[in-house]
Amino acid sequence: MKIAVDAMGGDYAPANNIGGVKLALESLPSIDRLFLTGDKPAIEAELERQQVPTGKLEIVHTTEVVGMDESPAKAVRRKKDSSISVAVGLVKEGASDAVVSAGNTGAAVAAATLKLRNLPGVERAGIASALPSEHGVCNVIDVGANVDAKPRHLLQYAIMGAVYSRVIFGVENPKVGLMSVGSEEAKGNEFTRGVFSMLRGSGLNFVGNIEGHDLFESGIDVVVCDGFTGNVVLKSCEATANILMKWLKAELKKTPLRMAGAWIARNAFRTLKKRGSYETIGGSPLLGTNGTTIIAHGSSSPLAMMNAIRVAAESIEHRVNPHIEEEIAKLASPEKPTPAQEEAVHA
Repeated sequence: MKIAVDAMGGDYAPANNIGGVKLALESLPSIDRLFLTGDKPAIEAELERQQVPTGKLEIVHTTEVVGMDESPAKAVRRKKDSSISVAVGLVKEGASDAVVSAGNTGAAVAAATLKLRNLPGVERAGIASALPSEHGVCNVIDVGANVDAKPRHLLQYAIMGAVYSRVIFGVENPKVGLMSVGSEEAKGNEFTRGVFSMLRGSGLNFVGNIEGHDLFESGIDVVVCDGFTGNVVLKSCEATANILMKWLKAELKKTPLRMAGAWIARNAFRTLKKRGSYETIGGSPLLGTNGTTIIAHGSSSPLAMMNAIRVAAESIEHRVNPHIEEEIAKLASPEKPTPAQEEAVHA
């Protein structure tokens, strides 16, 4: 298995990226080779500083980096020798099986979409983000790849999300919900009502509309929404978790008695932090492209980068893309199409 890592992408590159590579080499024996794309002298210096064994590594020198605040599509087109473009190019050429980047999300999506294209039958790729819930993991798709989605795109997101939940998380018949402003079928706008109709006749285990609290309480496995809504939901969840931890820490430090209680419960706090941390989850797959692309958080720590590489390895091992292709083909050519399915295909 070969994976390309954008060594220059992210807020703390290349240090944290190389740290993640080191952890991946130690914990993921299925990896045969890691390509590190970026400035060769900087990468070599960091490898030496962290004493990373280089037997499975290959540095692919690039002269450009896409900044976090750059226009994604323009940067990908203008910066042909950027670390993200070259990393995706390795997948396109067949040299690598997957690409992992903590850099500019839009640039990663644009590079993957332009260079790899989509799987047969897939109109728009979507980013799936795993959120920890009371019942396990809830995969939200899309969280930012396509902010101007059409109803039929969300139908495909639901299919791809269900495949990912089944083959990666082992959920036999994933429950799929549609993010809306109420659980009743008539709730929402014209867009969500159209998606509801398609999902109801899709053959998926569609449980109807869901609201924000259902992400964590109801046991939903896949939540479908457009990229604009999904990105707002994801960042709101991250911000809420962060501020709650800050508030809790501040309150626990106010008195000696509270501090003593916190010390007694320290293992519980560590477990809670680990359960809700993006570091443990790793990266989010861009589902639907003709190649495995994993997008990590911009501020990824070495542990988060290692887990993003792990997610890439699992996606390859479990053949996520071939499974998606198979399910999308069923949508295009169902044995007995329902009116809703016909509407979904031609909408």
